[in-house]
Amino acid sequence: MARPTARPTAAHVARVEASLATNAPARSALAASWRRSSEHHKLDPAATTSPQQLGDSELRHHRDAMGPLLEAARPALDRLYQAVGGSGCCVLLADRNGVPVDRRGAAVDDPVFRGWGLWTGAVWDEGAQGTNGIGTCLIEHRLLTIHRDQHFLAKNASLSCSAAPIWCPDAKLAGVLDVSSCRADVTDGFVDLIRLALADAARRIEAEVFRRAFPDARIVLTENGGLLAVDRDDLVVGATRAARQTLGLTADRLGRPLPARDLLEAERPCESLDHAERAVLARALARANGNVSAAAAALGISRATLHRKLKRDPAARPARAN
Repeated sequence: MARPTARPTAAHVARVEASLATNAPARSALAASWRRSSEHHKLDPAATTSPQQLGDSELRHHRDAMGPLLEAARPALDRLYQAVGGSGCCVLLADRNGVPVDRRGAAVDDPVFRGWGLWTGAVWDEGAQGTNGIGTCLIEHRLLTIHRDQHFLAKNASLSCSAAPIWCPDAKLAGVLDVSSCRADVTDGFVDLIRLALADAARRIEAEVFRRAFPDARIVLTENGGLLAVDRDDLVVGATRAARQTLGLTADRLGRPLPARDLLEAERPCESLDHAERAVLARALARANGNVSAAAAALGISRATLHRKLKRDPAARPARAN
């Protein structure tokens, strides 16, 4: 790994303080975060305190609180590290308190990352470390990059950190996925590639956790990449945050029976009882490869009864039904 340059101090502190000196409203998300760090969190940009490091028992508590997400995230963490690890980056999975609970990194680089606090059990909450990838992502709820001197604390101004929020199946914030580097030669183009890989990994983790939360449901992909969990009666029993935002789903609306067809095919007329029966017959015949006797047995009715229904509603009969 290329070693970082000397940690900037006076120049960075002066730049932050100049930004804070104006009484004008913050004109960017970064300026707003710096102001939070100073006025709300009462931090000094010249502070040199390293991130708090939790003990083993505290770290276990944070890991246990992540529940099934921690296990579900492992394949995506491995995949993400394979994409960025060779360039001197480490991957961190942090909980909603800003504490990394899992990590990927090269053993040769571990002493450097540990020295910077990019390690499991370190506390990267914005209230503790000011503007930074993990902590600021937890507040702003969006994919972001805090690149080098965009950090609030001068001691962190050699780091480049990109972070993406991860959402629970109930649309609550679960934690943050972070890719950090302390190389001196991280380019803007490489940061863009990291963000793409990071966003993909976060979506994979959310999708896997969602599927595990609804193991008996049919999972339906919405237009914006959101997911719906649909039961055997075609009722929506779960929705990811992205699906809720796109379809205007509130927790209250999801708490009542909600047909998936009404969400996904809102412009189609309401289905009738005859339509519903026709669909059941058509599916049974399709599964039986057009064999009427087999379809009738699967439906629990006689062959004669099925023939009568098909005669009354020929549209339900596939062309090769026999």
